[in-house]
Amino acid sequence: MARPQASAVPAERLLAREWFRQAGLGMFIHWGVYSQLGDGEWVMQNRKIPATTYEWLASEFNPVKFDAHEWVSLAKAAGARYITITSRHHDGFSMFATSATTYNIVDWTPFKRDPLKELAEECQRQRIKLFFYYSQLDWHNPDYFPRGGTGKASGRPESGDWARYIAFMNQQLTELLTHYGPIGGIWFDGMWDKPDADWHLADTYGLIHRLQPAALIVPNHHRAPLPGEDVQTFEQDLPGANTAGFNTSTIGALPLETSLTMNNSWGFNITDTAWKSTRELVGYLVRAAGSNANLLLNIGPRPDGTIQPEAAQHLRELGEWLQTYGTSVYDTHGGPVSPRSWGVTTQRGDTVFVHLLDWRDRLLAIPLVGMRVTRASMLGSGTAVDFEQTPVGLRLTLPSAGAGEPDRIIVLRTVKGP
Repeated sequence: MARPQASAVPAERLLAREWFRQAGLGMFIHWGVYSQLGDGEWVMQNRKIPATTYEWLASEFNPVKFDAHEWVSLAKAAGARYITITSRHHDGFSMFATSATTYNIVDWTPFKRDPLKELAEECQRQRIKLFFYYSQLDWHNPDYFPRGGTGKASGRPESGDWARYIAFMNQQLTELLTHYGPIGGIWFDGMWDKPDADWHLADTYGLIHRLQPAALIVPNHHRAPLPGEDVQTFEQDLPGANTAGFNTSTIGALPLETSLTMNNSWGFNITDTAWKSTRELVGYLVRAAGSNANLLLNIGPRPDGTIQPEAAQHLRELGEWLQTYGTSVYDTHGGPVSPRSWGVTTQRGDTVFVHLLDWRDRLLAIPLVGMRVTRASMLGSGTAVDFEQTPVGLRLTLPSAGAGEPDRIIVLRTVKGP
């Protein structure tokens, strides 16, 4: 299917796309009823929990320590410019006040509060954009029928009204787009469960853009971009890499994003201690930037509403790194040298940043052509870097690497020319 022409996209959404393209870092939040079992967000599917049993679990959800100010402040400390949070995951439980179903956090639980409303208000106070993750897949609603590849052990009747389910989703999306102030957009997931179904995307996408013309549609369907979409996102993968095995290798012309877990789980998993180091997170952020993509870095809060201390520590350490080196990530695009095993380049105007993630030799040769370097220095210290430019590239003589540096960054001042 052809992508709509840029001229058909209103100016406010083009501006929002450009903002997103330059954002650099977002914080993903997977949080819901599943957090209580401490076994990830797919626990209902993986343990074959019937919908009626899961309903009882939902009735016990009471995150009394949830603090929207603390969550948003942590995102700010990490250097994130936006937050994406699960408004409804595949378990079908709505984490917001909705009149479309009583199966929601206000009507079904002792908590009785709308955490997304509190989060939206805090995001507005701290001037950080908020996106709502919304699952098109539903293991609870009987109208999600015929069943897809998952959710077959939920005990629902083998009948349902697909048109009514689409109407239910659109009603909830209307609420999310009208009750929470200006939002960054909707992050869709789950269409891959029924890839050949008629999802009525034109109607749903049109509804979103009518209600909030600047709201971006971010679909995690693992396909090339479809008409009406605004961002192409890649799950646990850099754009085009498809190491996960389910992403497309096709990269479109839209702004790009890559989502990443901090351990091996999206939702809270009490036994998952495989935390990525801050060094690894810096490397992934930088490689995403060198691939023209934002990094959407996930946390899975605990059922009481608190954030795991390991996740909070890594986020703060990432934010500390960005305070010094963020100029090489924010408001940049992939640089003139395509990603290499040793690192990447990013660029803003006539400034090129060479990111050395895995290079300890004193000499580095890069195929930089079409521009002339006037000065080279280390970002942070400002130490001059000796360089020699030839018709086939640039040779840099680097200072000795410091112990534990996750990324050595050389700043190249350039002008056009041979």
